Amino acid sequence: MLKDFKAFIMKGNVVDIAVGIIIGAAFGTIVTSLVKDIITPPIGLALGKIDFANMLIVIKQGTPIGPYASLTAAQAANAVTINYGQFINTVIAFLIVAAVVFFCIVRPIARMQAPKKTDAPAAPTTKECPYCYSTININATRCPNCTSELKK
Repeated sequence: MLKDFKAFIMKGNVVDIAVGIIIGAAFGTIVTSLVKDIITPPIGLALGKIDFANMLIVIKQGTPIGPYASLTAAQAANAVTINYGQFINTVIAFLIVAAVVFFCIVRPIARMQAPKKTDAPAAPTTKECPYCYSTININATRCPNCTSELKK
């Protein structure tokens, strides 16, 4: 049973999937940082110094009672919140990952798997003699093998 498990784990597909998951998780953290630290701050600045990470709606006040300056302050006060700013960051991160997957993986693979265009078949250069059935030049008017006169 242990040998079967070892054989299963060592199959190429299982190892490839494991490597893909690990790389995908690392890529996800890079994209999250890209969105949180590089993309949303300029957008927030352009929209009037809005920090997406701290955009929230308080459903139930905590102790002390708000308004809360940040999500961290609301969480420290045990307030119940809807963190729509975090959701915006997550949606932006998802769109970036989806775009990278589409443009760097899906499209190149689709191009590689697309059927290759073939040129039109070349015009024939030979024909068969109707008398002796040997192959002769398409422009021949007489068969060189049986000397029969050929019609064009």
